[in-house]
Amino acid sequence: MSEKGERIICRCNEVTVEEIEALIEQGITDIEMIKRLLRIGMGPCQGRTCLPMVISIIARKTGKSPDEIKLPATRIPIRPVPAGVLVGDMNEE
Repeated sequence: MSEKGERIICRCNEVTVEEIEALIEQGITDIEMIKRLLRIGMGPCQGRTCLPMVISIIARKTGKSPDEIKLPATRIPIRPVPAGVLVGDMNEE
């Protein structure tokens, strides 16, 4: 749970603006590395909410244009699974 006054960016994993900015201040400005360290974009929303905000934070803190910051790689399941397995309606076999 975040401390009072902290602003949540990734609601799925409760990552705050302050955590993201701390990494950037340490010199970590690669969105892939930030994703690995803080798990942004790895929750149920798959980054639809947080990744655009993280890109804005990186751009603001580094002076880059948001267009210069590429989205992290999307990783698909190792093997195809029926949609029902993902929502819990059936067993994977």
